[in-house]
Amino acid sequence: MYEQLGVIGCGLIGGSFALAMKRAGLVKRVVGYNKSPSTTELARRLGVIDAGAESALQAVSGADIVLIAVPVSATEGTLKAIRHLVNPGVLFMDVGSTKGDVIAAARRALGDRMTAFVPCHPIAGKETGGVQHADAALFEGRQLILTPEPDTDPQLVQRATDVWSALGATVLKMRPHNHDAAFAAVSHLPHLLAFAYFQAITEQPTARDLLSLAGPGFRDFTRIAGGDPAVWRDVLLANKREVLAQSRRFRAALDRLEALMDDGDGSALEAALKPIAEGRNAWQPASGNNNTSPAVPSGRPAGK
Repeated sequence: MYEQLGVIGCGLIGGSFALAMKRAGLVKRVVGYNKSPSTTELARRLGVIDAGAESALQAVSGADIVLIAVPVSATEGTLKAIRHLVNPGVLFMDVGSTKGDVIAAARRALGDRMTAFVPCHPIAGKETGGVQHADAALFEGRQLILTPEPDTDPQLVQRATDVWSALGATVLKMRPHNHDAAFAAVSHLPHLLAFAYFQAITEQPTARDLLSLAGPGFRDFTRIAGGDPAVWRDVLLANKREVLAQSRRFRAALDRLEALMDDGDGSALEAALKPIAEGRNAWQPASGNNNTSPAVPSGRPAGK
């Protein structure tokens, strides 16, 4: 059991982690900090945290396990603020949806204290963010990706694995580049497309009429366009090279289908669509990956 958990970013993910740790009997006390004092106070009133901190540094003081649940763009500043308390033996984890930029930021901020930092990405979230939606069961049956560096303390990697496993997650390890490339394809690009598609509809003069006719298919396709813009700004910019590469692949596939439509060749179009439909119908989500959201780190970007 851990004596004290420090949570920086009391949103959906940070709050859910705190509740899950409490329910599992893995921590005695939780101290939380959020950039918004009202959110910190709400987390305390809801029993998500036991005490509120006035700064990230105060949240870390005395903790033997720390979860950093802030927007990925805030990672470096947060780590700089707590650097002198990042000590060997204390487990520090993040929950960012991109890992290459987070690790680079951690190296700049922590220097030789980087060994205590274990990069994490829980593949879990909800359509509604905020600490008021925190859920102790959020990580059950979900995947948790670890992307440790060669110099990450292996004992802390094992402790991170044990913690997330105890919360019901299936823990996988990936290299940061492989993680970012994979999630550009299966999470980041779909969000970009959903944003663009919904915009294309709403910019039309008849948008109100079009939306009044939309059914479940439109609802399902555009659901993720309702994600927090600040979160997705950070994710898309942080992983832009991989997302743009996937976007070009998508554009090429769309061009091929549009060319068949232009040709008016129904047989060729059906032949092109058939293996796509068969492949989609045969696909099943991997065990522990039942949510396509990239870890809505808390109503707001991982403080979200």
